[in-house]
Amino acid sequence: MILLQTNTSSDWAMFFGHFHPVVVHLPIGMLMIAAILEYISHKKGLEALQPAITPILWWGMISAVISCIFGYLLSSSGEYNESTLFWHQWMGISVALISLAAWYMKKNWQNDETMKKVYIPSLFVLVILLTGTGHLGGNMTHGEDYLYAYTPEPFRSIAGLPPHTSGKGTVRKIENIEQALVYQDVIAPMMEQKCWSCHNANKIKGQLRMDKPELLANGGEHGAIFKANDPTNSEMIKRVLLDMNDEHHMPPKGKNPLTEQEISLVTWWIKNGAKFDIKVAQMKPDDKIKPILVALAGGASMENTASGGETISPVFNEKVSVASENNIKKLTDLNVIVMPVSKDQNYLDVNFINARNLDDSKINLLSNISEQIVWLKLGSTQITDKSLSEISKYPHLNRLNLEHTAITDAGITQLKNLKYLEYINLFDTKVTDVGIAELAKLKGLKKVYCWQTKVTIAGVNALKKALPNVEIDMGWQDKLPMTDTSTKVLEKKVVAK
Repeated sequence: MILLQTNTSSDWAMFFGHFHPVVVHLPIGMLMIAAILEYISHKKGLEALQPAITPILWWGMISAVISCIFGYLLSSSGEYNESTLFWHQWMGISVALISLAAWYMKKNWQNDETMKKVYIPSLFVLVILLTGTGHLGGNMTHGEDYLYAYTPEPFRSIAGLPPHTSGKGTVRKIENIEQALVYQDVIAPMMEQKCWSCHNANKIKGQLRMDKPELLANGGEHGAIFKANDPTNSEMIKRVLLDMNDEHHMPPKGKNPLTEQEISLVTWWIKNGAKFDIKVAQMKPDDKIKPILVALAGGASMENTASGGETISPVFNEKVSVASENNIKKLTDLNVIVMPVSKDQNYLDVNFINARNLDDSKINLLSNISEQIVWLKLGSTQITDKSLSEISKYPHLNRLNLEHTAITDAGITQLKNLKYLEYINLFDTKVTDVGIAELAKLKGLKKVYCWQTKVTIAGVNALKKALPNVEIDMGWQDKLPMTDTSTKVLEKKVVAK
């Protein structure tokens, strides 16, 4: 029940406007109950229900008016499709006016035959308007396909609906990953799942629509959200990397965030030009992206997309036994996400994004599947350096996320025996140049994230000299100046180690 759209909105307007979804359920419930009571009260023996109908209509009308006012304030954000908003607003106004009329007629119809004839039809119209207004409101909030998005087969085919390709916790399998279009087949499905509910034709939050390539490229009220070939300075990447509690994090708190793999895929797409018509094989996925694409392909080989037919990572040439279902269940019962890396491997991706209360006392829960863990995401958990002593025993660990934890240089020292470790994320930790120097012992290391740490450009250059092929991402910090003296001192420390 949203009224008119204005060009500007104040904090007060938005504050009260955000109560519209709460208040709107009151008139829906009360007016529907009034109509139902009116119908069943005409049954023999139920006439005693009649006195309750008038006060219910009164309060239903009052809550409908309040809902309209709050809807008006919410509409001032300018985030909704004008056509849908127009019909939603006037149907909402009609509900308030007809409920007022119905209340008046119910209260005074005893001596007026015309009111008696009009009253019942007015309730019928009221029910229709409530249904239509609620449906349009749902479209603006959740998308036009909200009611039928999860229609199962065979009803989906009978109704002529397209195959269901997305949903919470689901991944669409791509039959021919090499010939797949990067945006259409890889990037768009994850955006549909995580972003489109707030940025579609009916709800245009921040004046941004993401459901069509040309509109995504146009950006929102603050301009373009990505810069081709420059993911570090792309607003889209900056927002998804913010702390979950940050008000600017996208998707907002309470919605399903992008996973580490999904962020990597978007970053890879932007880094390679953010083109909408390019195929996977043309973009030549690197060693970080290939395993993720393998998972999307259900385990299909990506060797043809790599130069010289190189393998994804040496660890995937190893064979490990199947992890115990009972051991996995102990973790999933704690909201830990445990997923296979591909259908042809017994390796596991273990993610604590929904179980951030993990601390040092619980890290032993992973010991029974340590052989199978190849990707481990401990970001934003409560672990300290003590946990890394246990993690250092995982023989096949290939990727390790430690962002937003209390890890220090002392913890990094314990990782020296992880021969397959290729990726480590130290974003927002207490690691310094000393800890980065310890990473020189990991000869297979290929990627290090150290945004918002105490690592300096000098420390980065020293590590690069020891490991020439390593890629180190410092975000904005890589623009800082450095001195030749500090660089040479650290280089000597790394080489000495």
